[in-house]
Amino acid sequence: MHQTFKDFPESNSRIVYVRPVLVSDLPDNLRDQADGAATIYALHAPDGARLALVKDRALAFMVAREHDYAPVNVH
Repeated sequence: MHQTFKDFPESNSRIVYVRPVLVSDLPDNLRDQADGAATIYALHAPDGARLALVKDRALAFMVAREHDYAPVNVH
């Protein structure tokens, strides 16, 4: 995925949820950016809004922490 990410929206909650997403479940334009990956990771706000898509779990946690959020795994 080669998309620039600017900032997470402001929120009172500092938790984001990290969950795996099958690339096959994404729209065509996002599938094309997955560089052959079968699974990528989404970061979600507590209300369920998708904040970001990244290539792996470690990067998802790093992006969350970089923006002062506490990442939580979702199974």
